[in-house]
Amino acid sequence: MRMSLRDVDPRLKAIGDSPCNALRAHALQITQELAQGVQKSFSRVVDLYSVDPHQAGVPPITFLHQVLAVCLYPELLSDENFAVDVRQRARRLIQSCEGSSVGSYTPSCGLDYIQHRIAEFITRRDAGVPTDAHNIFICSGFQRSLMMMTKLLSSPEGEPQNGMLVPLPYPHTLAMVLAGAGVRSMPYRLREDAGWAVDLEELQRAIRTARECCRPMAMYISNPGNPTGHVQNRKSIEEVIKFAAAEKLFLLVNEVDQHSVHGSGIQLVSYKKVLFDMGPKYWDRVEMASFDSLSNGVMGECGLRAGYMELVNVDQEVMILAETMLCMDISSPVPGQLALDVMLHPPQPSDPSYDLYTQEILTNQTTLTENALRAQDFLDSLPGMSCQPAVGGVYVYPCVEIPAGVLERAKAAGVEADVLYCQELLEEQGVCIGAGSENGHMGGNYHLRLCVGVSSVLLEEALERLCAFHLRLLDSHRCEPHLEFP
Repeated sequence: MRMSLRDVDPRLKAIGDSPCNALRAHALQITQELAQGVQKSFSRVVDLYSVDPHQAGVPPITFLHQVLAVCLYPELLSDENFAVDVRQRARRLIQSCEGSSVGSYTPSCGLDYIQHRIAEFITRRDAGVPTDAHNIFICSGFQRSLMMMTKLLSSPEGEPQNGMLVPLPYPHTLAMVLAGAGVRSMPYRLREDAGWAVDLEELQRAIRTARECCRPMAMYISNPGNPTGHVQNRKSIEEVIKFAAAEKLFLLVNEVDQHSVHGSGIQLVSYKKVLFDMGPKYWDRVEMASFDSLSNGVMGECGLRAGYMELVNVDQEVMILAETMLCMDISSPVPGQLALDVMLHPPQPSDPSYDLYTQEILTNQTTLTENALRAQDFLDSLPGMSCQPAVGGVYVYPCVEIPAGVLERAKAAGVEADVLYCQELLEEQGVCIGAGSENGHMGGNYHLRLCVGVSSVLLEEALERLCAFHLRLLDSHRCEPHLEFP
């Protein structure tokens, strides 16, 4: 019997009908029209929606690609055009593969050698906090490991629905993941007026509300924040850990942008480090999964599809179940696993590749820093916009005041006003950005999501076009009475 759309879970239908899918499809359609010679007021679509640094003009890291090239074609091990440390690293990585070939299968949790190398990195990052390599699970990107964890946290058939506390705003893909696993999302609002801080009273309100409609099992948090770009300090992390311990919540900590902290004087401390420093009272009680990925703003290796998850203080039987679930999934491609080793263990000062590697990483970090500052200052200067500082990650998340006429047209069209804003910006100026409503509804406040993990030239072009559209929009609605938000 052929399956029809009516046989599909309604939650999954909603994912397919999401405004972001429609917006990106329209951007692709416009790009195809331009390629066919259709005349528009712009010559190309500028994409600040997708997080794909290489596509957006951020150059890849030479050392990483050279090592992978040698791993894929071992005959290059004798090629002296490659630096000695490139060939030495490639040789070790090739030897770590089954059959000394990147074309071989790996264990479901990833290559044993890479698991241990990840554990070494975490121990070094956290100033000696012990890490067991067997608690490391390598997956084909952050989303895959998150999907696995949400399935583990979903409620058994016939029992009350399990819930997860999620920040508002949240990553625009999170709602889809939770819906697919049947886990109910229960939002807690971040304080925009305090730089998107986590508020303890708001967490208490959220847990009370959650208990009225589901069984809260977990809490999701991004540090650095996605899409807000904030970085939590130690005190804030301690408050979250104490709250999780008191409410018996499993912590899912998205730390994939830990390599992309770019605010002046800002240092990121991991949740695991803080948990360990708080002593056995919390270390023995709080369960946690933390996530990292190659798809960050500095490395930008989105296409290699690799990330890892560390499970902390998790029951051994659950660990076995997690590994079993990974066996049923597609393991991370081997080149991506090998790239994790390079990201976490870069060349050292005595290595021939150190200078070029350091220069390229510093260039990418500087571009990200300058882009975030430039976008924040530019957007903050526009009438009807305000933008909190972004000190980590690849997004800025400005608040935008939308004219009453646009609100009315959006209502008539049955879409959110910020979605209509983004649609018209794309059609008029060829700039594709994200609507804040994809990151969760913020009452009557509307936001935009712009990726700054792009080349500075591309960002400047996008900001100029956005400015022209925004000022034209405000001017065309200048005579309207002010409309109070509900």
